[in-house]
Amino acid sequence: MDAPPPARLPETLEIDAYAPAQIAERVERAGVAKARLPFLQTFTLGVLAGAFIALGALYFTLVTTDPGLGFGPSRLLGGIAFSLGLVMVAIAGAELFTGNNLLVMAWIDGRIRLSELARNWAIVYVANFAGALGIAVLVWLADALALGQGRMLATTAAIAKAKIAIGPVEALVRGVLCNLLVCMAVWLSFAAREVTGKILAIVFPISAFVALGFEHSIANMYLIPVAILHGVEGVGVAGLFANLVPVTLGNILGGGVLVGLAYWLCYRWRPATEAPRR
Repeated sequence: MDAPPPARLPETLEIDAYAPAQIAERVERAGVAKARLPFLQTFTLGVLAGAFIALGALYFTLVTTDPGLGFGPSRLLGGIAFSLGLVMVAIAGAELFTGNNLLVMAWIDGRIRLSELARNWAIVYVANFAGALGIAVLVWLADALALGQGRMLATTAAIAKAKIAIGPVEALVRGVLCNLLVCMAVWLSFAAREVTGKILAIVFPISAFVALGFEHSIANMYLIPVAILHGVEGVGVAGLFANLVPVTLGNILGGGVLVGLAYWLCYRWRPATEAPRR
């Protein structure tokens, strides 16, 4: 008599994460839902995301102000601190422009229109700017950068000056590399089934992009304006937008092309000769 087949474990015990093809489907479904959110919800969630990223950037500034850590450890710990922003976006729920570059997958697959993609990006980008700028104003009013006998303000000034000194090509490429890692963090978080898994999936890619000095458009919407508000010499509105334009374009290329398009080709594209997905 043949032996009975081995008992099959419940799916949740067989694997503790979604498979890449399942992640692609989940990202697309999320993209469709995001693209069709009403304006008020989209804008409010965008403001929250901008504020969350700004708070992460403020935390990063505090951690990297300690001169005793050394260059590498300081950057690493600062990157872990900055991860707070995307952790709050992913767990609490918010609309972040850089993460929403993954909506490219739903657009390429024909599940949303180009106008819906553009609408989401435009609303969320402006809302992120409002949220980040709001935190910059609150930090200025609270005199929060006076911590450490003013050393936090000195760190903020150095960060802002370094960002506006970056040339456009370098800013573009740093934006590409940044959002490659940010969107990979978002992608990996979609693989997790539990909150702890989502947090761990986010921390390593985000801390890497921060430690390596890549450029995140939404973080810069806080880091440069907060220096402007504090009257840092040589930092102005012209420098802010000279940074944001190439960095934003780089973020779109890094997230939308190197992650969104790449994974669509791997897991969602089907040759014309194959049967369509159900």
